[in-house]
Amino acid sequence: MRLELFDYPLPEELIAQTPVEPRDSSRLLHLPANGGPRHLRFLDLPDLLQPGDLLVFNDTRVQPARVLGRKSTGAHVELLLLTRLAAGRWEALAFPARRLQPGVEILFGPEEAPTVCGRVVGVGSEGTRMIEFRPAEASGDCNEASAVEADLRLHALGSMPLPPYIHQRLDDPERYQTLYAREEGSAAAPTAGLHFTPRVFHTLEQRGVRTAFVTLHVGIGTFRPVKTETIQEHRMHEEWYSLPAATARAINECTGRVIAVGTTTVRTLESAAASAPGHGERPTLAAGAGKTSLYITPGYPFRVVDAMLTNFHMPKSSLVIMVSAFAGHDRVMAAYAEAVRERYRFFSFGDACFIERPKSGTRGD
Repeated sequence: MRLELFDYPLPEELIAQTPVEPRDSSRLLHLPANGGPRHLRFLDLPDLLQPGDLLVFNDTRVQPARVLGRKSTGAHVELLLLTRLAAGRWEALAFPARRLQPGVEILFGPEEAPTVCGRVVGVGSEGTRMIEFRPAEASGDCNEASAVEADLRLHALGSMPLPPYIHQRLDDPERYQTLYAREEGSAAAPTAGLHFTPRVFHTLEQRGVRTAFVTLHVGIGTFRPVKTETIQEHRMHEEWYSLPAATARAINECTGRVIAVGTTTVRTLESAAASAPGHGERPTLAAGAGKTSLYITPGYPFRVVDAMLTNFHMPKSSLVIMVSAFAGHDRVMAAYAEAVRERYRFFSFGDACFIERPKSGTRGD
């Protein structure tokens, strides 16, 4: 399929710059298994669920991954730390990348007394940079203890890496974290979970809806734009995920629907299902961890997820392609067009969409 099929016009003023308060006051577009969209509020979500349904959340926590530095020439450098490869060694996006070739050194911290020194040691296939860090006072290669110290200093120097389409300063960095964020390691938030509040969780519990957690550390694979003419040519970057034993058991024993909160949870569950035995809609999952480069496009045979809660995604992105694979291209594009007409708020701080898996024969292409 051609990438242009997943494009849609979006007025810039609909890109949410700030989160709503309280978190659960956002709007909710409901795309049922059959029929057209319904316009609700996020507080209505529990009414769409049934006792026995299982909500699965991604409990990753955004790390302070945006780090500012400078070269010996004084030129400024910005890094987005993506993956910790080893103590003191990271894969990162670098801006500007063209001038950061292997051997270039970068200083971080106060100009008069830098605390960390980084050296570019490699270039990744996606244009990323492999960088080794050491305390600024250490000379040459450092030992593991020094590398760990460099990581601690980087963490203290880092700031919240908001998406590039958000131009306003975030007064409270915790508003870009879910309330249940626990496992630090992401370069971006699993934003579908930003809407949940204690009162929503309380209502879900009263209704008999169960909850469980997975971890997927969001990296370049989730938000890298698709640039190929056809979607099949695009390749996803690997991201680390974990499926705990308690969550695998909850899914295997689930008597209702498995509902993924966010596209990262969808990728985690379907990645775990890829190696699971069985041929039915709900395979038996086993606990485990690993890396996934799963890229979900129309025609993908979903094995675990029955419904998903997600935000509205960027045009021509792998995420809008995934949602189209789940609910059908024409239905999703029509729902997005209606969301634009109804002035929904889009992207990370925007409104939510609850999508039920179409019944057999109604999914479309």
